[in-house]
Order: sequence, then C-alpha cells, then structure tokens
Amino acid sequence: MHLNLKTQLFLSGLISLISLLLAVFLVLRGFIAATVILILVACVWIIALNIWFLKNVTDPLEMLTRTAEHIAEGSYGTRAEISTDNEIGDLGTQINEMSTKTAIAEKSRTEFISQISHELRTPLTAIEGWAETIAYDEAVQGDSLRGINIISKEAERLTGMVTELLEFARIQDGRFNLRVELIDIAAELEDALFTYGELLKQAGTTLNYTAPEQDIPLIPADAERLKQVFLNLLDNASKHGGEGGTIDVSLLSDNEKVTIICRDHGKGIPESELPHVKEKFYKGSSKNRGTGIGLAVSDEIVARHGGTLEISNAEGGGCMVTVTLPCNNGEIYG
Repeated sequence: MHLNLKTQLFLSGLISLISLLLAVFLVLRGFIAATVILILVACVWIIALNIWFLKNVTDPLEMLTRTAEHIAEGSYGTRAEISTDNEIGDLGTQINEMSTKTAIAEKSRTEFISQISHELRTPLTAIEGWAETIAYDEAVQGDSLRGINIISKEAERLTGMVTELLEFARIQDGRFNLRVELIDIAAELEDALFTYGELLKQAGTTLNYTAPEQDIPLIPADAERLKQVFLNLLDNASKHGGEGGTIDVSLLSDNEKVTIICRDHGKGIPESELPHVKEKFYKGSSKNRGTGIGLAVSDEIVARHGGTLEISNAEGGGCMVTVTLPCNNGEIYG
C-alpha cells in the first residue's frame, strides 16, 4: 500500500532540504567534488519527483476532471479508472460511487415518470371524451357549458404535458428513435403553421411566414419529430409573445443547411436565464404553466438530426429560436 500524498510530499521536501543543507556544508568544508556529485544526485531526484508527480497527481486529477465533466453533462454511471492508492484514488472511488448512485436515482425517476404518465393517460382520455359529450348536450347552457369547456381545455393541456413527459422518459431510457426518410422540409413547416395558425388567430396573434426564395431539396429527417419541434416553438412563441402579439417565422437554405427562425415580440428572456432554458424542467421566472421539458425534447430531436437549436433575444425585443438542420446525407442519430 502506498503512502498517502501528504506523507510522500513531506518526505520529498525533507529529503530536498537535507540535500541542500548537506551541499552547503560540503562547500564550506571545501569538498567541491562531493558537492558536485550531490547536486547532480539532487537534480536527478527533482526530475524523478516531477515525473512521479505528473504520473501520480496531475494525470489522475485530469482524468477525474474529465469524468466529473461527463457526469455533469448527464452521462450518469460513468466511472473513473482508479490507478493510485492515495487521496486521489479515494476521490476517484467517491466520484464513482456518486456516479453510480446518481445513475440509479435517474433511472428510478425516469421509470416513475414513465409509469405515472401512462397511468394518467387513461383517466385524462375519459375526461376529455365525457367533457366533449356533455358539451354537445343542448340542456347544458350558460355557466355549466362554460365550466365544461374549461374542463375540456384543461384536460387537453394536461394530456399535452403527459405526452411531453413520456417523450422525456423515452429519451432518458434510450427508447427515443427517429424514422428517417427524405422529406420536404418546407411542406412540413407550412403544415405545422397551418395546424397551429387557427389557434393563434383565435388568441389574437398574427403569424407572419417568409417562405424560401428557392426550392429546397429533400432532406433526411423524421417528419413527425420535426413537426413536434415546430409546434413546440410556435406554442412557446404564443405564450411568451403575449396576446395580440406577432410571431415571425422564416425558412432559409443554402447548399449545406436549412435554417428555420421563429421569433416572437414579447419581453424576451433574462440574460441570466438564456444558458439554462433548454435544460430539463427549467422554467426560470416565467409564470406560464407547463412541464419545462418541451424545449429539452425539441433540442434532443434536432441534435439527433445532426442539427442545432439556439435561443437568443432578438434585436428590438422578443425571443428568437434558430433551428439549423443539415441538407446532405450526414450523420443522423437514431
């Protein structure tokens, strides 16, 4: 068993000090040759000490730092290789235990979310169905009808949240896959705009769409997943843009990528919150209700297409989301 680092460094320092004092003593006594030999031995000792320090301290610390970074990025269960039997080795062991326990806790949370989401879907479907049935009853009028419509609307909102939670669970446990085929991205975006456009109109929101100036070639993608992204972006823009606001959507393309830009004209996002808005369950200072995972799911979908989803504050006010997707048959993560 190795000595701990504190003892090793203390002994190394003590040996270096004794060597220095001995060299001074030999010089004062006139033993020049012995002094030179002692200095050479001391130099070799210092070089060997530095090599030992790099191998047993610096390199293991760099490895532990990389492991900790992977864990911080969400790679729970990642384990560090323990190569030293000292304080750094103990630190590595603790990091491994933390990573393992975090992975177990994350798996339990994902399984719980998946199970509770499945359990909620059945009663919510029943509530929606009965609410619609009662709403068509001519005997239900006035406040009763208004109440039934609220029940139906809230049940629909909860169903959307449950769907997002299920998508999150699929991402976490590796069941999130893409069905990639060549698609017309402009047609898919326009279909999403048409689907959501009526709701925006009812909310008093103006939707402006700038179509691409040239034809866009078919790109490899999962049409349903991308439509999910587009609807999520429009929903966020509608919520944060405020009633009576405006949403601008544009589609651009060059030989390498397709870019979709969605901008609202609301208050924007506080600068301190911008780096975190795509994190799972992060809601910031927003008072809008939701799960806080819609953007995280959208970001995952875009990333698995080999693209990027970037969020920023637009010049002149409002929030701007830029989705970039590759045009070529590049790497698609399924």
